[in-house]
Amino acid sequence: MKTVVLFDIDRTLLYTGDIDRRVYRETFTDIVGHPPTSLPARGTGTTMPLAVLELLRTNHVPEREVEALAERIVAELPARLAGYRSLLVTDGIVLPGAERALAAVHRAEHLISTVVTGNLRGNAETKLSALGLIKYLDTSIGGYASDDPHRPALVRIAQDRTSAKYGGLYRRDNTVIVGDSLEDVRTGIEGGARVIAVASGTTTAQQLRAAGAQHVLPDLTCATTLLQLIALTPTV
Repeated sequence: MKTVVLFDIDRTLLYTGDIDRRVYRETFTDIVGHPPTSLPARGTGTTMPLAVLELLRTNHVPEREVEALAERIVAELPARLAGYRSLLVTDGIVLPGAERALAAVHRAEHLISTVVTGNLRGNAETKLSALGLIKYLDTSIGGYASDDPHRPALVRIAQDRTSAKYGGLYRRDNTVIVGDSLEDVRTGIEGGARVIAVASGTTTAQQLRAAGAQHVLPDLTCATTLLQLIALTPTV
């Protein structure tokens, strides 16, 4: 039986600075009619649809208009980000060790690598493609915020897609999340995956461990260690 490895994207594999926030600001301004005075918090792991709802409510958009405006904004985000592809290429950063770690998991015959992310699928694939990482991941079987805004639900979606494409059944014992945020940890615990946390984002190693991550790495610079942790038999 193979193991499916679900990588988070932002602040786990790559960092795109303020580009996402520029996209939020631009899209909000065009659809709502005025610029926002506040933007979603950084590095929380919140899914994009929920971040858009927060964006509208914190900027005092009347509640009766929130759902319809949120739907319009979310629908535009992938194309808006694609318009920044050249900036992603020049200003985006692949985090230390991320490409080597992805390559090592990709080469391992007993592992299947994909993503579970708070990004919409279009946004995820744009970022991964722009920074040269998409070749290591089977994005067709990933779980995305465009599938469900409730992040833990994305684990089952990715597991079912993996089963349909590769065969086998995927449960907590053969599903691993690699991510940097408290939302990644919660996603694994509630969604049905083991969690290898990486303290490469805004959450400390102590916070990740306290939240329930089975293992915590400072970064992805040691691919051998990552492979060893993925291979560990889960404790019951």
